[in-house]
Amino acid sequence: MFGYQYRQTRNYENLQRVMFAGVGPLGIPPLEPTPAPEGKPEWISFNFMRGDTEPEKHGLHFFIDDYQFIRLWDNPEAYTEKLRRYQAVCTPDFSLYTDFPLAVQQFNHFRKHWLGAYWQMHGLQVIPTICWSDTASFDWCFDGEPKNSCVAVSSVGTQNKEATRRGFLAGYRAMMERLTPTHIIFYGDVPPECEDDRPIMTVVPPFTSKWLGTV
Repeated sequence: MFGYQYRQTRNYENLQRVMFAGVGPLGIPPLEPTPAPEGKPEWISFNFMRGDTEPEKHGLHFFIDDYQFIRLWDNPEAYTEKLRRYQAVCTPDFSLYTDFPLAVQQFNHFRKHWLGAYWQMHGLQVIPTICWSDTASFDWCFDGEPKNSCVAVSSVGTQNKEATRRGFLAGYRAMMERLTPTHIIFYGDVPPECEDDRPIMTVVPPFTSKWLGTV
């Protein structure tokens, strides 16, 4: 009992707020599958939220620098009602750079899922953002992601060099095989190898959106 009361008054990386029954060796909070938003929203990034006067027409993504949305992790309660106004909200795209220490990559994966599960617990429509590092990350980067769900991915910064392009396609193919998503919200250019996989909803950086395929 003392340990529980102690945690309520101190910051334990949000575990003092709620501890989800995790999956896999890392205890990643699992997400429920989500259908594609029926309203076909225009997608905007989180840094546009403050000036957004029509959130009910929009979906919210986090394909921006981490520092612009770290406040969600630091104070999740302060943003839940604001996020609820949107048609759908993607899980935060905490960075999984290949040169990051493994512990940092895995913690960022955990943080993404904790926030997504927290928002689902509060009734938000949450679109899983799928991201990966190198091929070794495939052992854990899909833990907690739902199968047969609408998902979001970003190709930004991966298509200019052959090595990063190959790395993106390897992760994308692993995602398709393991998660069999129903729809894909695609931020950035869609490589030709990906165009025929599923109905794709493209989001052109930084603001304009265009929908392809049948939802």
